[in-house]
Amino acid sequence: ALDISGTMLGEDLRPNRLEAAKAVATESVLSRPNEQIGLVVFAGESYTQSPLTTDRVTLINLLKEIECGIIEDGTAIGNGLATAVARLKDSQAKSRVVILLTDGVNNSGEISPQMAAEIAKTYGIRVYTIGVGAEGTAPYPVMTPFGVDIQQVEVQIDEALLQQIAQETDGKYFRATDNTKLLEIYGEINKMEKNKTLVDSFPIYKELFMTFALIALAALVLELLFRFFITKQIPD
Repeated sequence: ALDISGTMLGEDLRPNRLEAAKAVATESVLSRPNEQIGLVVFAGESYTQSPLTTDRVTLINLLKEIECGIIEDGTAIGNGLATAVARLKDSQAKSRVVILLTDGVNNSGEISPQMAAEIAKTYGIRVYTIGVGAEGTAPYPVMTPFGVDIQQVEVQIDEALLQQIAQETDGKYFRATDNTKLLEIYGEINKMEKNKTLVDSFPIYKELFMTFALIALAALVLELLFRFFITKQIPD
């Protein structure tokens, strides 16, 4: 569940928060080839960019197409999480997980983040939350009468809320202040969510013919000896 609000253009991660998140998410998708993964995006509202699928090529192409501004701006964390939960609730997978990444404060949507977390808990869905942004201020492109100007803007992340969502659903909260940290976070989540994957099994045969072959050979020898001695003792 990926935040695509306007603030995701902040340049404290390179080249910006959104592109950094897309790059790391792509690597994560490629590292889990046997699992179903879907993609939900949210800003002022939320929608499913990709349902659960094992088609990595299509999923990555849909991930690349994401941009800020394609839906109404805002940060509807509750809606984003609820949409992701709706996509996962009917899955028969042993482990069902949402990775929710945002850089802001919930200010939109009809569903509160707390309610969405309760719904996730009800369905046994674990939520890992990631707050993206540097400490303090971050460079952000601002439109001015003279064009785009890069200005330092205060980073506002509702960490208490993200921690609450993670705790409520038996997940974990992370803070990504740069590209390296974000990559490490996804790696840590991947390690925590490693599951045994069932693969096609092949029968293993154990040869049992030798016992029966020896019995048959012994019977044959006995028959030959019997014939030899019995025939020799019977007069013409």
